Amino acid sequence: MIDPLNIGLVVLIVGLAVWIILARDAFSAVVAFIAYGLLLTLVWAQLQGIDVALTEAAIGGGLTGALLIGAASRLKRTENAVSAEQPGIALKWLAAGLSTAVTLVLAICVLALPDPAPSLADAVAANIGSTGVGNPITAVLLAFRAMDTLLEAVVLVFALIGVWSLTPDRFWAGRPGLKQSADPNGVLAYIARVLPPIGLVVGLYIFWVGADYPGGKFQGATILAAMWLLVIMAGLADAPAIDRGLLRFSLVLGPLAFIGIGVLGVAVAGDFLAYPVEYAKPLILVIEFALMPTLTLILGLLLLGAPQRAVES
Repeated sequence: MIDPLNIGLVVLIVGLAVWIILARDAFSAVVAFIAYGLLLTLVWAQLQGIDVALTEAAIGGGLTGALLIGAASRLKRTENAVSAEQPGIALKWLAAGLSTAVTLVLAICVLALPDPAPSLADAVAANIGSTGVGNPITAVLLAFRAMDTLLEAVVLVFALIGVWSLTPDRFWAGRPGLKQSADPNGVLAYIARVLPPIGLVVGLYIFWVGADYPGGKFQGATILAAMWLLVIMAGLADAPAIDRGLLRFSLVLGPLAFIGIGVLGVAVAGDFLAYPVEYAKPLILVIEFALMPTLTLILGLLLLGAPQRAVES
């Protein structure tokens, strides 16, 4: 039976994908990309992938969209000159041909999969009991492929270092972003006073239940980072100076705890990031707790960008 909702989602997603490619205005393309990410969230929800849907909404459409909006605003001065340049006919046909070829190869690969398609779901279900957690996504990310998750956390730290490396010398050790100000009696300040307590509870709840139900550190950290940025945008707080010792310690706390538990696994379980069965869940929770502040700070600081003012300002 044809589902009108699914058909509508496919049409909208394909249409937005085409618009993102054809749009000459960067801001319009970014807005379409954010809408594209939100529609993918609905698709993952339809496929019962709630963890992936939450991640797509928070990271794919949310964080990435905000970063692209910032990039588009910075490129606005040069966009008119770039838009005036028109690629030649040969280049257009080459791009269209390569895109069509890649699409066909991907379609053939998907259609060539056996029925049922290869899956490690049975292996995860058979071994999830040894981790002590009830959420198979958490078990995969922090037990069965923990090395990948560790590297993802390290990459985020290096991404922030890369952003900070763009800081002008005179502002080094200063505060990221521009100082925000808003009417203390305005709507933004009111929302920044009312919404963060609610967002704090929601973010911590999503993080807390992630061991056994859909949710986790990335989704919870994104909500907490959004609440922090809202307070900064309303002028109720200022971004921290990047040379603060506590800030830098919090940024490396998660990866260091992850690595420390991995080394401990060599001594007690015979392999890096191996957990003794009786301590698997507590160790996974320790990693989650250590990564939470790290991810919250990194996500917020990535959006704030490189320091643009001295500490006194």
